[in-house]
Amino acid sequence: MNKKKKIIIIISSVLVFCIGLSLSIGLTWHMLDLKDTEELYRSNVAKVGYENTIETAIPQTALYGLVKNHYSSPLAEGKSVKKAIIIGYDGCRADVLTERESSNSAIGEVLNMGGSINLSYCGGVNYPEKNVQDTSTAPGWCSILTGQWATVHGITGNDISKSMETKTLLTSLVEDKVIDSSTFITKWAGHFSRKNATYLLEKEYCENNNLNVAFNKCKNNAKSLETTLGEIGKSDCADFIFVIYEQTDAEGHSYGFTINNPDYRKAFKEADKYGYDTINAIKSRPTYQSEDWLIIITSDHGGINIEHGKESIQERMTFIVTNADM
Repeated sequence: MNKKKKIIIIISSVLVFCIGLSLSIGLTWHMLDLKDTEELYRSNVAKVGYENTIETAIPQTALYGLVKNHYSSPLAEGKSVKKAIIIGYDGCRADVLTERESSNSAIGEVLNMGGSINLSYCGGVNYPEKNVQDTSTAPGWCSILTGQWATVHGITGNDISKSMETKTLLTSLVEDKVIDSSTFITKWAGHFSRKNATYLLEKEYCENNNLNVAFNKCKNNAKSLETTLGEIGKSDCADFIFVIYEQTDAEGHSYGFTINNPDYRKAFKEADKYGYDTINAIKSRPTYQSEDWLIIITSDHGGINIEHGKESIQERMTFIVTNADM
């Protein structure tokens, strides 16, 4: 090898190293936000306008009772049928709600309808007590849908199939003939579409017992929205709809669960726009005026750096926005 080739190789190697180091430093800074302190988090949460405090946060399990009470309460004058929807923003932190748009926001729309906005918590107990279940997707949504913590439903983390000893609202409401039908819409395969999925056994139970419970696995978030709008557009749409939009969780895992991440803020705004489109479709139903709709927007968990599952305040706090009294 001549001297000229050696120099070219050395220079190329140095350039590759420098570019790699630069990317690594930039990516590490982006994923590990040292400014994301508890103090800053509390300060941003205080700006959202929640009707309660971190110390008085509501357990996410309370949503189960809210849905049950909706269906058991008498119909208001002029209403002929009860329907409900839970719109989930997966991995959405409670502080990023400061970034909601003034228009085309599902959260803003529900509040304009006279709804409430409250802090809630996942993990089994409120911060700062040590959580008793992972602040992760499967335990969070399962606690909302069953009204129980992992000590009862058994879903302490992801990739565990729930037994049929504790049924979700999707199944129990239909099986008990409280409603005629329900539907679950998501893009994450971990819910019911892969080995050890959380609701795999429940899906099989519904199929084996001919229960009118639909489990829709979608390709992406856009497809989840399309499927949801398609369902709402039916004259006989499901009486209970559970849909999860997952932009914030995906962005958090890729580049950081932090309000200081502009892409995380953008992901939240997109999910909230999807939620707005969902609510707009409900309000556009020809039979909307005669229907009594319960609308809930919530999250399963928060996050910190590029992960969740542990016990930081950023992971523990969630939120509940609803048109019902809390």
